Amino acid sequence: MGKINQQALYADESSVYRIPLEAKPGDRVTLRFRTGKDNVDKVYVISGESRWAMEKVTSKGYFDYYETQIDVGTELVPYFFEVRSGDERLFYNKQNVTDDLQSCYAFGIVPGFSTPEWAKGAVMYQIYVDRFCNGDPSNDVLTGEYSYIGEQVERVENWDEYPKAMDVRCFYGGDLQGILDKLDYLQDLGIEVIYMNPIFVSPSNHKYDTQDYDYIDPHFTVIKNDGGEVLPPGELDNTKATKYMKRVVCKENLEASNEFFIHFVEEVHKRGMRVLLDGVFNHCGSFNKWLDRERLYEGDSDYEKGAYISADSPYRKFFKFNNKHDWPYNKYYDGWWGHDTLPKLSYETSQELYDYIMGIARKWVSPPYNVDGWRLDVAADLGWSEEFNHKFWKDFRKNVKEANPDAVIFAEHYGDASAWLQGDEWDSVMNYDTFMEPVTWYLTGMEKHSDAYHPELMNNADFFLNLLKDKTPAFYGQSYQVAMNQLSNHDHSRFLTRTNHKVGRVGELGSHAAEEGVSRSVFREAVTFMLTWHGAPTIYYGDEAGVCGFTDPDSRRTYPWGHEDQELIRFHKELIRIRKENPACRRGCSVWLLADGGCISFGRFLDGNYVVTVLNNTEEGRRLVLPVWRLETPDGVLMNRQIMSVEDGFTLEKAYYLVWNGEIEIFMPPYSAAVLNYKSEEAVWKDYQ
Repeated sequence: MGKINQQALYADESSVYRIPLEAKPGDRVTLRFRTGKDNVDKVYVISGESRWAMEKVTSKGYFDYYETQIDVGTELVPYFFEVRSGDERLFYNKQNVTDDLQSCYAFGIVPGFSTPEWAKGAVMYQIYVDRFCNGDPSNDVLTGEYSYIGEQVERVENWDEYPKAMDVRCFYGGDLQGILDKLDYLQDLGIEVIYMNPIFVSPSNHKYDTQDYDYIDPHFTVIKNDGGEVLPPGELDNTKATKYMKRVVCKENLEASNEFFIHFVEEVHKRGMRVLLDGVFNHCGSFNKWLDRERLYEGDSDYEKGAYISADSPYRKFFKFNNKHDWPYNKYYDGWWGHDTLPKLSYETSQELYDYIMGIARKWVSPPYNVDGWRLDVAADLGWSEEFNHKFWKDFRKNVKEANPDAVIFAEHYGDASAWLQGDEWDSVMNYDTFMEPVTWYLTGMEKHSDAYHPELMNNADFFLNLLKDKTPAFYGQSYQVAMNQLSNHDHSRFLTRTNHKVGRVGELGSHAAEEGVSRSVFREAVTFMLTWHGAPTIYYGDEAGVCGFTDPDSRRTYPWGHEDQELIRFHKELIRIRKENPACRRGCSVWLLADGGCISFGRFLDGNYVVTVLNNTEEGRRLVLPVWRLETPDGVLMNRQIMSVEDGFTLEKAYYLVWNGEIEIFMPPYSAAVLNYKSEEAVWKDYQ
């Protein structure tokens, strides 16, 4: 038969090559494998010590298709493929054709592991609430309302003012009413899921220092009781009943805030959109009623004494204190990464705390709040040991899924998350390893904080693909289809700023430097990649409007209402439309068609729907030949260009490319991106139905 055509070999963890994708214990699963037509003698599946032959069930176009069935129990079923032709023998796993048969690269059936259908490939939008839109100025934090980390908080009067280098005490007034006011905009853009940074009661603008997990912060919702006066600067003392106490800790306002949130979620759901909350459970804040370092709750009959105030506090075991004799006001407690404003929660020493947080996990995804899932902050840091960390997240998942089986669980994680993605903890992660970092290195040569520039990595297609090949096997198919893929977020520089190759942060370079020399064409290449790739593309608010910024806090600028980059918004809107019109972009298989320096191309395919994405990240035009036969695209059809981005803008003007001998030829101008598609009659009819 001759040499095995390695380019024809294919299998993955999609519903095309494993049926069903998400097996339950006791299911019979069909595994499929693709080879070149009449090109191989045998295909085998290998799982553990077992090896059995697959049966060739059909041939179509350039390919033969093999199948076998396997009965699954309750344990993980790892598997890979062996392909033989004469004396030639190849293996195929998550790294594709390979000699590396380590178990971490095997495909895997995880009985009982499923991720929500609505989240697979969904288009998400991350909102840093204080900076998106001020819909209700009456709930704004007031200058001098309270003291935070030794200084008074400030209400920023100019919405367009850049964040300060020390920004944590500055409030612009964005709130949930502002999001409601902009739902028409988000819906028109094509957003399906709104993920908000933390919104529970907290004294900071970022709210990663939770004060009370049971209530939404009234500064984001509604303030009914506005009693009390703001003390003059220099006279504010948090041991007194300040205006902060009456606006935030006041039970009337807390209850009204939760009622408003119920209304908020209902309004979002009416639009067919979903809501994700940010859960910070590794640590809380020093303002938290359990610790009460700021002595806000001391003397209030509605609250027990905080652990900072009294050694007899019922919350004493919620924290790890390192000096038992320093009472009252024991300042020697463990903080996350040493931050005393972020006291680490000690679940191992308090079953009460453990049970309480499990209740919070259930509460917000249950009626009447009905949130659609969680994003978990620094989730791998929780607990004092790895063993306990996994126990916690197993119980967390159990509680969330029992309360709302359709809720999704994302975690913030840097590095290999495979230990948490075994089907019994997280659904998926914020995808740094196989999206933000490799895409940023390839298209800009920049580190994601703008802390370094490595020009040797820019347009290094080999490095880019090898990075994906090495890191992607950490995911099973269920997790990969919902991975939160972002170009920017609140913790890193804006992607548009990375295109200017300026190394540094706002404190040394200044805010305006983040906007100098940026390349919208390179940014559009990245957006094109994101919106046609696997996973859940997640737009960081304002990216679509051209917002720039160095890393935190500069990346937390306000949305530029009234002076948005309307062309960039239209570009995002059109790409989201294209994604939604092509099921292959959301759940399809993928094949790399080209990786040549600054030019890359991949294809997605599913049930007669074929999509090709092409990027040219160089200053010269390139004529490219793409082997679209690898997508199973039939000869003689015309692929239709859906969108083309070039240096000075983008066009929706149609262009057609004939598939002949399994290839198409396309000219790509400098710094350009294009998306092409073809739908068979069957696929068109399926869309119509």
